[in-house]
Amino acid sequence: MERTIARILMEIGAVTLRADPPFQWASGRLAPIYCDNRLIMSDPEKRILVAEGFVRAIEARGWAPEVIAGTATAGIPHAAWVAHLMSLPMVYVRSAAKGHGKENRIEGRLEKGRRVVLIEDLISTGGSSLEAAAALSEAGAVLEGLAAIFTYGLSTAVQRFAEAHVDAVALSSFNALMEESLAQGALTASQKAIIGEWQRDPGSWSAERGGAP
Repeated sequence: MERTIARILMEIGAVTLRADPPFQWASGRLAPIYCDNRLIMSDPEKRILVAEGFVRAIEARGWAPEVIAGTATAGIPHAAWVAHLMSLPMVYVRSAAKGHGKENRIEGRLEKGRRVVLIEDLISTGGSSLEAAAALSEAGAVLEGLAAIFTYGLSTAVQRFAEAHVDAVALSSFNALMEESLAQGALTASQKAIIGEWQRDPGSWSAERGGAP
């Protein structure tokens, strides 16, 4: 499934390589690669393939959710499609509590003690994903795990998830994307060299260019 999802991301142009200037992630890190999974929702056929991939991953993990949650904003549509396929209720987690009305952080009905799977579009350093997971736990939910479309596979994220005791799975990964790109001849020699330099030490690569380490 990893290569299939990687192929989908390439087909819809969700992956862009650019080293000068590099992309800045929400974490403040700079990188020569950016994955825009929001483009998936505009393709009816591929978004269903991704949603079905999520369902298979949830089942393979042995999770038994009673509610599907999505991260705002990119995880929301995918959570909705997964919830529909699994005939489950859905909620979504705001990045911050709403500043008016009931000042909700979680939108939708979530009863305490409910088992929840959190749907995310991608994992970079893991910070925003874990903030959403913490919000669900604080609301009384039992977090089964987190499922994302894509992960860069950074050691920072792996360590953070382990320390927070959050089980996480991704449908595709940076390594699968590189394998598919090489198989299709989609990488130039200079792009391959830049990506290789970044992959060996993403923190130093970013810091040397003025971004977060």
